[in-house]
Amino acid sequence: MTSKAELACVYSALILQDDDVAITGDKISTILKAANVTVEPYWPSLFAKALEGVDVKSLLSNVGSGVGAAPAAAAPAAAAATGGGDAAPAKKEEKVEEKEESDDDMGFGLFD
Repeated sequence: MTSKAELACVYSALILQDDDVAITGDKISTILKAANVTVEPYWPSLFAKALEGVDVKSLLSNVGSGVGAAPAAAAPAAAAATGGGDAAPAKKEEKVEEKEESDDDMGFGLFD
């Protein structure tokens, strides 16, 4: 779970990005001070360093479009397409009931 300090820094960074202002530790601290949010002094600089050199706009526009999502969704569709209608119907598997071992077979029981 995220802490209040992390969330406040994320929102501050998003505000800066929305205004097309460079994300720095000082600017995050200024927004937090204006919002009357107190955080440990290392949080703003930590977030600024983490977002240094990152294109936050493209990061936000690609949310939910994971790289692995397309092949995983395409695999069942490809299998269904190659199977076609002439494939032999799947055989029903017969259920084989196995006899459960009772406690008597082990030489002791729950209430012995």
